[in-house]
Amino acid sequence: QVQLVESGGGLVQAGGSLRLSCAASGRTFSNYVMGWFRQAPGKEREFVAVISWSGGRTDYADSVKGRFTISRDNTKNTVYLQMNSLKPEDTAVYCCAADYGLGYDSSSFRYWGQGTQVTVSS
Repeated sequence: QVQLVESGGGLVQAGGSLRLSCAASGRTFSNYVMGWFRQAPGKEREFVAVISWSGGRTDYADSVKGRFTISRDNTKNTVYLQMNSLKPEDTAVYCCAADYGLGYDSSSFRYWGQGTQVTVSS
């Protein structure tokens, strides 16, 4: 299995930027599709972005399209989420996830990190 550790969260003002990282260990990183999900207080976990094994395909939730960018570096076993033009409604715990196949909901991913808090102030 693969172990995932997120970093890069924090407090930022609306309109600002953050870059999240998710470092993977344990198995061949390029075998996994990687995703980012988020969960705000009192809400269900929601899909944010996904990237294919080599990075050739990416998809985003409509709510973040044009503002967030997912990328990966298979030489560093790391996936990134660049978040620009942040809004207060982006406040959530952000988790990265991994699985062998491409999916867009949390049930499609079997490996999860602990998450990192992102708070956007207005």
